[in-house]
Order: sequence, then structure tokens, then C-alpha cells
Amino acid sequence: MNQTVLVTGATGFIAKHIVAGLLNRGHHVVGSVRSMSRADEVRAAVTPVLNDASDLETRLRFVVLELGVDDGWDAAMAGVDVLMHTASPVSTIQPKDPQQIIRPVVDGALRALKAAKAAGVRRVIFTSSIMAVMHGPAPANAAAYTESDWTDVDAPNLMPYAQAKTRAERAAWDFVTTDAPDIALTTINPALVTGPALDEHFGASLQIVERILGAKDPMLPMFGFNIVDVRDVAEAHIRAIEHPETAGERLILSNGWLWFPQIAQAIKDGIPGRKTVTRIAPRFVVNIVSYFDTAVKSLLPTLHRKDLCDGSKAARMLDLDYISPQASVVAAAKSIIQHRGL
Repeated sequence: MNQTVLVTGATGFIAKHIVAGLLNRGHHVVGSVRSMSRADEVRAAVTPVLNDASDLETRLRFVVLELGVDDGWDAAMAGVDVLMHTASPVSTIQPKDPQQIIRPVVDGALRALKAAKAAGVRRVIFTSSIMAVMHGPAPANAAAYTESDWTDVDAPNLMPYAQAKTRAERAAWDFVTTDAPDIALTTINPALVTGPALDEHFGASLQIVERILGAKDPMLPMFGFNIVDVRDVAEAHIRAIEHPETAGERLILSNGWLWFPQIAQAIKDGIPGRKTVTRIAPRFVVNIVSYFDTAVKSLLPTLHRKDLCDGSKAARMLDLDYISPQASVVAAAKSIIQHRGL
């Protein structure tokens, strides 16, 4: 059944894929943007991947919404059947005050849910993260983190972004349980999202791949990541609508682990002839670099540490056949080259 879906944060890397996928399924989409000047950006990004771009002005429209402002939310929900809340500020810079990141994420989530409740929207798909899963006690099943695990927001050295995603998802579940039991909520918890960007506006999402393509580092640290392809993430959001049994569920999206040098090796193999650094940096070198590079410093506690997340539940419930991590990072690299000419 075709429905009208409000996708918040429609300019995002993941959201553009969701918008395109929804339109290809025959749904109508309302995309929220922070400025109407960004609407053409989304249209231009999704149009080339649409099965049918006719009548797009009717099937895709935009509203201006801010996570920290009440104005516009009630009007945006008019006629909406499903809320997909993907909007969330992403920053690789660690602010002096963590609330600069935490507050907008949590407040925005609750603002969206309260507006959905007021409008009688009964279905919500909420984009969370494995950051809300894997920074806490050891995984309950001892092998990998699952949907039963939660990040400890009081854990030492926890990044503000992980705090924000955890608090926001907790707030969403608490709100639905206490104030809006009629809302069927599903949270999607993706790993590091790679894969092809639909345009050059992909923000920090593909920063790791972009850094490798730039060959700025003479050696690569042994940091590792659970990985999932953006196309699988978008498909999971859409299939969650089509599978009502996912209501009340958290769904981790992850298809394995790659170390930083393995990501580089996949790119080197997938794009032969390009200078790609794959040499592994010794631990003492990484420690020295961390004094000058805030991004490296923030990841230092995870050096040589492998914390797996289990994405099998989502694959089973949504009948997902995950794209391989290697193919995903190569697709990401090729799209960066295409859109940014690196």
C-alpha cells in the first residue's frame, strides 16, 4: 500500500537513498530540510536513480524544519502516514560542551515524536546507531553486541555523539511506552555506513574513505569498524514499513568488520593503478599522531580493539542480503572520485 512518508533530514547521505527508495516503491515523500534552498539538491541527487521521474513535483515535496524549533512540525505531519526520523547532527569535532551535540539530537527526536503523536501518525522508523549499542558492558552473548545491549552513557571517555544517539533512542522508547502507546516504533541501528553517495554532499559520512583516497597518511592505524552499505540501510528503513512485525524492535545493521588497512586494501584492489597506502602504523606512531590529530585522539581507546555487532536479526526479519563490506567501501570510493574528483 502506497503511503505518505515524512523523512526528516532529507539532505543526509542515508536519507537521500531512503527518499529514492520510497519513491521507487510508489510512496509519496515529504522531505524536511533546514532551508528550502536545499530542496533542489535532494531532487537532483535522487532523480538519476528513480525508475520513473515523472510527476515528481507531486510525489516529492519539502518542508522546512529545525530540530531545535517547534515551528512547522505540526503542519509537516499533516497527511503523513509514516515518520522516518533520520535527522541528526553529525560532527567529528569534539566540542568543549558535549551538550552542543547531545541536546539537539535528543530534543529533536522528542519534538518529532510529539508532533507525530499529535497528528495521529501510528508508524515511526527511527534512525539510531550502533553507537547506542556497543559502548557499555561486554556483550551479553560474549561474541558480539546485539539489540539487547545498550551503551552506558556514563562510561568514561564516551564520545558526545555516542551519548547523544543513546540518549535519543532511550528517549524515543520511553516516550512511546509512556506517552504514545499507539505508535509502532522501530529503531534502525546502523554500523559505519559506507557505499555510494548520490551527490557530493555526504558530509562526514564517508570521511574515512575520503581520507584513504587522499593518501595523506604514510601509514594506517589499526582502528576497525563494523560496516554496512548505505543501500542496505535505506532498504531496511523501507522494509520496516512493509514488515509490521518489526514494530517494537531494535535492528542492528552490520555486515562484518574491516580494519583501516583492510579498507585501504579493498580500495586498492577495487581501483587498481591508484596510489593507496596500506602499510600498518605501529602503536607508538599512532600515540604520537594523537597529540596533533583530534580525530585520531578520539579513537585511541579503540586501537587494535575489535568489538563486533551482530546484524543477523535485521537480515532475518527484513530478508536482507547484505552487500559485502569490501564492495561497499569500493563503491564509496568510486562515488567520491566521481563527485569530488579526487
